[in-house]
Amino acid sequence: MAPSLAAVAAPPPPHQAKGDYFKEMEEAFRRRYEEMERELKNSLKREAKMREELLRTSERLRSVEEAEERLCFQLGELEAEALDQARAYQAQIMSLMDQLSHAQKLLQATNKNKARA
Repeated sequence: MAPSLAAVAAPPPPHQAKGDYFKEMEEAFRRRYEEMERELKNSLKREAKMREELLRTSERLRSVEEAEERLCFQLGELEAEALDQARAYQAQIMSLMDQLSHAQKLLQATNKNKARA
């Protein structure tokens, strides 16, 4: 809230005694001072609350970053395992294709021998 000093600038009305005027000014300053103290306390409370929230957010961020690192590591391991499995599967398919090719050649040779006989 903006400070209110308008009361200081105005001279006392001619019908009011200077003592009363100064008492009123003193009371106005005292009220304004108390209001400013309350605002300061509230501001400090908000600042402390925001600081705590920032710390909690930083801790959560650190946890999330650590979890991300663990997940990336696990993903890398899974990719390596998948690649090994794919290579093993491909080798098995090649072996089966060789066996099938060899079996077909044997069948063809057998059929040729039967046809000659």
